Amino acid sequence: MKKLLAVTACPTGIAHTYMAAEALDQAAKEKDVDMKVETQGSVGAENELTAEEIREAHAIILAVDTNVDEERFAGKNIIRVGVSEAIKNADGLIDRALNMEEKSSDEHDEQVSKQEKNEGTGFYKHLMNGVSFMIPLIVAGGLLLAISFAFGVENSPEEGSLPAYLGQIGGLAFSMIVPVLAGFIAYSISDKPGLAPGLVAGLIADDVGTGFLGGIIGGFLAGYVTLAIKKFVKVPKNFEGLMPVLIMPLFSTLITGLLLFYIINDPVAAMMTGLENWLQSMSGANAILLGLILGAMMAVDMGGPVNKTAYAFASGLLASELYGPMAAVMAAGMTPPLGVWLATVFAKHKFNKEQREAGKAASVLGISFITEGAIPFAAADPFRVIPALVVGSATAGALTMAFDALLRVSHGGVFVLFVPNAVTNVFLYALAIAIGAVVTAVLVALFKKKPEQVTEA
Repeated sequence: MKKLLAVTACPTGIAHTYMAAEALDQAAKEKDVDMKVETQGSVGAENELTAEEIREAHAIILAVDTNVDEERFAGKNIIRVGVSEAIKNADGLIDRALNMEEKSSDEHDEQVSKQEKNEGTGFYKHLMNGVSFMIPLIVAGGLLLAISFAFGVENSPEEGSLPAYLGQIGGLAFSMIVPVLAGFIAYSISDKPGLAPGLVAGLIADDVGTGFLGGIIGGFLAGYVTLAIKKFVKVPKNFEGLMPVLIMPLFSTLITGLLLFYIINDPVAAMMTGLENWLQSMSGANAILLGLILGAMMAVDMGGPVNKTAYAFASGLLASELYGPMAAVMAAGMTPPLGVWLATVFAKHKFNKEQREAGKAASVLGISFITEGAIPFAAADPFRVIPALVVGSATAGALTMAFDALLRVSHGGVFVLFVPNAVTNVFLYALAIAIGAVVTAVLVALFKKKPEQVTEA
């Protein structure tokens, strides 16, 4: 019997990672295929693949939207897809893997050559790799800052007090957001030699005021400069050991830093200042429109590239103390699963027993800000369900901006509502989420047909 292995990993490492793993596991069991899936989530690698298992495997499915170590799979059949493909088409991926022929040594060499040629490609993957490492800093730093205000840091700012220490710890966590974003973008492109230049690029961006936009540009610049040095700079064989630890990081840091200071920083700083001023000056219809757009983006693909783009944009603005977009994004991300849950409760006749049970799970995912909880409903009837989700999320996003709600952290769902100062206008914020969920539920109930009439996607 052919043995298969898989690795799943999404940028946040919270939902898609495990949904893809579950889909592959379930499909393998139905096909009676021997398969093991390693998840690389927010807590690190789980169910890790051993060297012996890799050696015995016929093929490996990499369902990943972020950077993973592929060197251990050298010489094996590999299928690379995004996590959403594994969720939607696990059966097809397993069939593809089983039908792959064993590699000859020539084919292995050809694969390695192609991998080297493609090294460093994939803008979205590299960006999301940086975002995935940035998120824990935003959550920890934002909550600690909020708690410091709850303890009265404004009234007890003296050095050595508990509120001051809480604020200092949270502030230091926030100060690392842009360097970590840039560092791990560079790491994704050029591996370990790119990390130091990327971190320095991020520190420069933070220091000169180019913010998350400067961090993104600096991270990509550091990664590709490092990659260019690796490919085009040749040293005597005796000095090859110095390339990754001395020559590549030293010259990449130097070149990246000089390019940033002499060419890139000034125009990017002007762009970032303009963006910040525009967002801070937003009020009325303009603010509502921004919230509507961000909200709609969160529901279009529920954890896919459009959703993650809106999330990354709002998360990056937290480092510049712009909290409105993050409030809109989290409210809109909670709305789809909460809305479908409400629909399964109040329009039971539109759902079968299995869907009603899935609705209960969606409610838990919704309050936890895991938008992917609505995916099973959208996948089963996309042309009716997705428009309803988009309208509901757009409503929630627009209302949060209209209510001037601000959110200091990038994750946490309903639980952050109970942390003092994490959310401003907390009751209006909760109302925006509730209204968005109700709008979603009403539209899902109106658009959907009864289970036996649902058109399969």
